[in-house]
Amino acid sequence: MRENFTDFEKQIYDYIKEQGELLVHNLPKKMMGAIPDLKNAGYLKTYRKPTNPWASKKQTFVKAINKKHP
Repeated sequence: MRENFTDFEKQIYDYIKEQGELLVHNLPKKMMGAIPDLKNAGYLKTYRKPTNPWASKKQTFVKAINKKHP
């Protein structure tokens, strides 16, 4: 796991943690690039679920895992 995160990655982690659960599509485009690094380091969790009971497709959500700050 990486221990040295950039300031931008820390900002993204804080933003997602503050929001709680977010649709990946609702994230600003600049933030999407850091999601794989934070996920591989164990700070974020991505999962798929329907947005409403009648939806046939599932959407991807991202959530911060309560872990020591990067």
